[in-house]
Amino acid sequence: MKVTLAIDTSTARTQFAVLNGNELKWLQIEDGATTHGDVLAKFGELAAREEIDQVIVGMGPGPFTGLRTGIIFAKSFAFGRGLPIHGVCSLDAIAFGITLPEFIIATDARRKEIYWARYKDGVRVEGPAVNKPSEVADFILGQYPDMRKLTSLASEQNVREPMYLRRPDAVPTAERT
Repeated sequence: MKVTLAIDTSTARTQFAVLNGNELKWLQIEDGATTHGDVLAKFGELAAREEIDQVIVGMGPGPFTGLRTGIIFAKSFAFGRGLPIHGVCSLDAIAFGITLPEFIIATDARRKEIYWARYKDGVRVEGPAVNKPSEVADFILGQYPDMRKLTSLASEQNVREPMYLRRPDAVPTAERT
């Protein structure tokens, strides 16, 4: 049974877990949209004591800084230990296990917007995308990815690039309008 370090920073919550197979060994949670970087080192110290076989990380969609912080930490941890790393769509980990025939999962994207994806029979068929809530009909506002579900999805997908759905706020002076 593989021991997995699972990390997600796609929402306002930092989640950091070690799982033995699908059994949650421990889970560390810190709420705060701007605290991801501060707590990853603290949580990483706990993970450093574990015999980890693989790293799984939520690839978003999510805000640039928080998402990038978690992904870089996961990649660095995996690289340092010579471990495989798998990326998973964080919205899929929220939607996983919902038994409605068709639904839309959304999370807070800040700036009065939501990240969302449409699912049919548990499979993502549209998105992820970012829109104003009024532009997306009948969505379920998801909270946070379930770390067991994030881990389960790693065998089905390996998202390689972060899911940034907005243009960066910072742009070179010549490109500002």
